[in-house]
Amino acid sequence: MLLHIHPDNPHQRHIQTVVDTLKKGGVIIYPTDTIYGIGCDITSQSAIERISRIKGINPKKAHFSFVCSDLSHISDYTKSIDTPTFRILKQTLPGPYTFIFKASRQVPRLLQTKKDTVGIRVPDHNISRMIVEQLGNPVLSTSLPTDADVEYFTDPEVMYEHFGKLVDIVIDGGPGSIIPSTVVDCTSGAPELVRAGAGEWENVFG
Repeated sequence: MLLHIHPDNPHQRHIQTVVDTLKKGGVIIYPTDTIYGIGCDITSQSAIERISRIKGINPKKAHFSFVCSDLSHISDYTKSIDTPTFRILKQTLPGPYTFIFKASRQVPRLLQTKKDTVGIRVPDHNISRMIVEQLGNPVLSTSLPTDADVEYFTDPEVMYEHFGKLVDIVIDGGPGSIIPSTVVDCTSGAPELVRAGAGEWENVFG
């Protein structure tokens, strides 16, 4: 299904359609404040395995992120966050950052890596945050499984043509960006830049 949802004023009925699909173990392609992602309910083992097959990866070796609706979700899936780091989160989120933390025991076993870490996102995007709010827990997210033409990352109709038979819903929330989130490792105290992306680094962390 290609589902058109207004990015600024998402229709409640459309969001509910997406949430119902996720609760049934569905897989979606959806917009964020950076690139489009492919995601599922983090509590659905079958959906996680399905995304892993689509991308041709081992879930324990994959770079998945948890998309949360706000900071309160973050504490559920990470070990204790010190005060300076929490201040940074409040300053930068919602926004185009992925923060890597030590994972708590609430992270599903299938997603527990050898490093025992978890990537956390709170996108500044109404559609993705409303989905998570109504779902009641984070959405597992990763990038689309292609290094091909840029339209696969930016044009929802092209995404639907390419991936429509592999996922349950492709959300058309308008054109996507080609720049991913900035990834920041917070597992060893001082934040470390892992990947430069859409979020500022020097002005925020310098």
